[in-house]
Amino acid sequence: MTGFLQKIHDITIDRVSRARGEVMVSDLERSPYFSRQPGNVLKAFQHDAYNVIAEIKFASPSEGDIAAGDPVAIADGYLASGATMLSILTEPQFFKGDLGYLQAVRDKHPKALLLRKDFMVDPYQLYEAKAYGADAILIIVAMTPPAVTKELFEAAKGLGLAALVEVHDGAELDAAIELGATFIGVNNRNLKTLKTDLGIGRELAARKPKDAVFICESGLSTADDLRDMKSRGYDGFLMGTSFMRKAQPGAALRDLQEQLKCA
Repeated sequence: MTGFLQKIHDITIDRVSRARGEVMVSDLERSPYFSRQPGNVLKAFQHDAYNVIAEIKFASPSEGDIAAGDPVAIADGYLASGATMLSILTEPQFFKGDLGYLQAVRDKHPKALLLRKDFMVDPYQLYEAKAYGADAILIIVAMTPPAVTKELFEAAKGLGLAALVEVHDGAELDAAIELGATFIGVNNRNLKTLKTDLGIGRELAARKPKDAVFICESGLSTADDLRDMKSRGYDGFLMGTSFMRKAQPGAALRDLQEQLKCA
């Protein structure tokens, strides 16, 4: 694990410990959304289209502050512009996220597909995700030891949540495949330098498992980027910063969709 990941891991462990002390799992299980049946995430990405996971992200370690705004209004704009799914950052320190954003968007959009984007280090966070209305969670292979990664993956299945298993290189892709992941995100960001390189996505595309849904993440900003990656077999595209830097992120997604219609 890199120094940056180790720092975030340790901070997240502390955050989860505090949360567990304030809200028990049994309390989460009694929340209104816990009994909700999560949406069929994989099916949504099996359409031959430019399926975009539009991200609500107000800051990041690599970009600093990105934007300010109302997460529900941003979600409104994304969904009106054809987003297949929304990624909602809930990590507070580095991304200025909040679990409340997830619940607020779910309250407004009961049928939308929502991904809780955070650093998952403990199954407790999956119970939180379901209690606050998520359909899916993120598991970063580089973030946790193999035994914990497997524990998180199995816990997600048990709760009916889709697990987007994120990889950054061939060894991590092998680990995801061995895990049994069928919803795999390829992150073009080098977690040591925090720089993006679309070459990562191009290289790993050639190793896409036959039955997997492959999502290309980070560094995407233009219609040509999406055309290139779709031609290589990607089924979806997670994009946030390029939209969030615009005054109206939903309109930015709509403009991208219009560009993709052009040859």
